[in-house]
Amino acid sequence: MTSTTVSGAAPGTLAAATPPGRDRYVDLLRVASLGVVIAGHWLMAAPVLGPDGGTRVTNVLALVPQLRPMTWLLQVMPVFFLVGGFAHATALASIRRRGGGYADFARSRTARLLRPAAAFLAVWLVLALGAGLTGQDDGLARVALRTAVQPLWFLGVYLALVALAPAMWRLHRRFGALVPVALLAVAAGVDVLRFTGHPRVAVLNLLVIWAGVHQLGFFYADGTLQRGGRRLALLLAGAGLGAVLLLTGVGPYPVSMVGVPGEAVSNMSPPTVALAAHAVWLIGLVLLLREPALRLLARARVWRAVVAANGLAMTAFLWHLTAAFVVLAAFGGLAVAAPGSVGWWLTRPLWLGAAALVTAVLVAAFRRFDEPRPTVITAGSPVRAAVGATLCTLGVLGISTVGFGALLAGHSATLLVVPVTAPAALALIALGAGLLRAAPPHPGRR
Repeated sequence: MTSTTVSGAAPGTLAAATPPGRDRYVDLLRVASLGVVIAGHWLMAAPVLGPDGGTRVTNVLALVPQLRPMTWLLQVMPVFFLVGGFAHATALASIRRRGGGYADFARSRTARLLRPAAAFLAVWLVLALGAGLTGQDDGLARVALRTAVQPLWFLGVYLALVALAPAMWRLHRRFGALVPVALLAVAAGVDVLRFTGHPRVAVLNLLVIWAGVHQLGFFYADGTLQRGGRRLALLLAGAGLGAVLLLTGVGPYPVSMVGVPGEAVSNMSPPTVALAAHAVWLIGLVLLLREPALRLLARARVWRAVVAANGLAMTAFLWHLTAAFVVLAAFGGLAVAAPGSVGWWLTRPLWLGAAALVTAVLVAAFRRFDEPRPTVITAGSPVRAAVGATLCTLGVLGISTVGFGALLAGHSATLLVVPVTAPAALALIALGAGLLRAAPPHPGRR
């Protein structure tokens, strides 16, 4: 839900108070995209028994290559960034109507994401310290400590787009479609350099490609994509899918739209032009489904379910891998069926159900950190807010890169071109959040 959500209100109350002009489809897309990502992560996790009898985790796509085309439907992160563009455009308009500026926008949107993330990171920091002090930082525990925070990469990129959103909106108003076209051209140039002996430059596409998808959300916010109707939707879906087929069939790009262990190139980390084409076809599909979805969302029961799920989605996303590792720790010894086999598929409902149950428990415990708060209009400094948002972005990307494994041993990883440790990444987040902290509000402004 956006800033119109009332903190602490029951889903039924919120659903009944929905303004007539609200685009309910956006709320459904947000929930559905995060839900599919969660289910996809659970399905890709393939626990197998190692030679020593211990459980290790691999990716089923690495073991069963025939499943990789499924990622053309399951890789729905572009939908989340499309929704992000829409949400940022509407939030900007709302804040400006109340006399707010860049600092108000950056602070409110960043805080909305950092509150639940801070609780999540605090718990994992305590677990990492405990594992290190007791000598249990090995085996499955070390995998969990390094892996559970990896999905925060998307949060880091999203925070970067929050910082850039006002400037990108101005570019959208002035240049329209030229902006995503230019970003696509830059992304193609980065890929050329990537495949001609300059792999380090590929990290630029982490921002460039997701900024392009986010920019398309502005076209949804101003109604351009909807006015294009079925014809535009079919054009985007057909052109995007055709480009994906060409790039993966003839070009140098892998079929999978997520990273696969052992592959020389990943379409996802960092993203490639193939993923950009995938985003285009997926957005076309989303537009084709809009009208039937809106008819479904007009039903009170369906809309109440979407409202309720929206209040839980981000918390569920943060904790879903934690839940998976809890299940692995409890029942990992039962991972005897070969991934992709009939026995493996038959056990998937049990695996998904157990992970969902543990996630539900974690959501019940931590959802209060994800409750929205009203935006307070202040006289904050735009420069201070921009620096704060940048530090938060770097910190979140840093912790997602290095993880909490071997914390007390000083484990580090490379963020862009700089080595980073978990304590350094957390310090960046704390410093950035401090800079974003609200100044005293103007009387009567909320």
